[in-house]
Amino acid sequence: MLIDDLKKAKVLAMKDRDQVAIGAFNVVLNKYLMFTIELRKENKEASDADTISLIQKSIKELIEERDMYASNARPEQAKDVQHQIDVLDKFLPKMMSEEEVRNVISALPDKSMKNIMVVFKTQYAGKADMSSVSKVAREFQGK
Repeated sequence: MLIDDLKKAKVLAMKDRDQVAIGAFNVVLNKYLMFTIELRKENKEASDADTISLIQKSIKELIEERDMYASNARPEQAKDVQHQIDVLDKFLPKMMSEEEVRNVISALPDKSMKNIMVVFKTQYAGKADMSSVSKVAREFQGK
């Protein structure tokens, strides 16, 4: 599972004494722990898609933090946050291009916006940027 890969990467970062990377892994692992506690209340288990979602949310937060440091003339902190983003980004799957999204949508029998979004949220969770999917889906709505 992806969470096991994150834990192994944290151990490697600890061996390398990379405090910045360790911080990034700690944030994601703590979010994962909190998420699994919530799921246990419902007798559910966390999946790799859930882990990917947590990593994506963490990266979005880090991007905002990096931009804040950059706008406040703190390049050293911005560089550290960028390092955290790079470390976590390695665990995300390759995102689908607009062309790949277009091919999937064109192969669907029902090209309604609702159906397109349901298909991408269920079958391509974490692999397709939903804003890109929405943009391409609007092209098909006009046809």
